[in-house]
Amino acid sequence: MDRIHRFAREKLKMHSDKMKLDTTSTETAFKSGDSNWEGPYTIIKKINDLVYRIQLSPRSKPKVVHLERLVKNTGHNPPKWFVVEDPPPMTEDSVIRDE
Repeated sequence: MDRIHRFAREKLKMHSDKMKLDTTSTETAFKSGDSNWEGPYTIIKKINDLVYRIQLSPRSKPKVVHLERLVKNTGHNPPKWFVVEDPPPMTEDSVIRDE
């Protein structure tokens, strides 16, 4: 019984890991500032290769959605309320040194 249970767990883990890495569902990639077809929502952050945080307006609650739920809208500019954050400027304190 233990052997069958171990085998089933290994198969479930293998399929779960495969689903996490499945990027073949679409060839479209999104970046901050892109919008999808339903709102249009604005891509706030790419969490990983398959999951994005989106928001309809500055006062609306952000949503986390899978890549398959998004459609790229190439004819829409980012809304005026959306600001892409620039990385902070490099200073001498922010440099990592090997000493």
